[in-house]
Amino acid sequence: MKKLIFLIALAALCCCDSKQHITGGGSGVNIVAFGNSITAGYGVDAPLSFPALLQNMSGRPVINLGVSGDTARMGADRKEEISRHNPFMVLIEFGGNDAMRSRPLSETKAALEEIVDYAQSLGAIAVVVDTGGNIKMSPYTKMMTQIAKEKHAVFVPAIMEGIFANANLKSDAIHPNAEGHKLIAERIFKIIEPYLKPAS
Repeated sequence: MKKLIFLIALAALCCCDSKQHITGGGSGVNIVAFGNSITAGYGVDAPLSFPALLQNMSGRPVINLGVSGDTARMGADRKEEISRHNPFMVLIEFGGNDAMRSRPLSETKAALEEIVDYAQSLGAIAVVVDTGGNIKMSPYTKMMTQIAKEKHAVFVPAIMEGIFANANLKSDAIHPNAEGHKLIAERIFKIIEPYLKPAS
């Protein structure tokens, strides 16, 4: 019993300690949602997309820089857009298109690291958002977990878990509908809430 209590206490301590090692969160104000079609809200009206829902949940402005069809490399090539929006936090949601197009894992990894590094260079908290949801994403998920750990970024796992295989939560064969976006917003907010502070 004493050993069990010790392990629980140790786990709680490690959980609390990991938050102290997150890089960024300086003077910026906005949350920048930087990603592909899921971030862009393809298939739903703009107010029903997860970035819009996160704005209501967080009390911070959320800038939607999602572009449908983007791979991680394409996102990295336009990363300078982030700097125009006074970022406090950057949600980096790429990988789904990389998996579907079988892009080399090394290419995706290098591009995501480039985006994370850039966001952190601006003083923002980088949040690596994993799509998950199907088996093709598994190696990308593992890689994203590693990046977040090594870069002291926040990690949000498998936002499409239970959505990708559920037609009732999708607007087409791939993209979430309004209910799917609501679930994604809740999943992301649960992870990022401890790192938010009132916007000045």
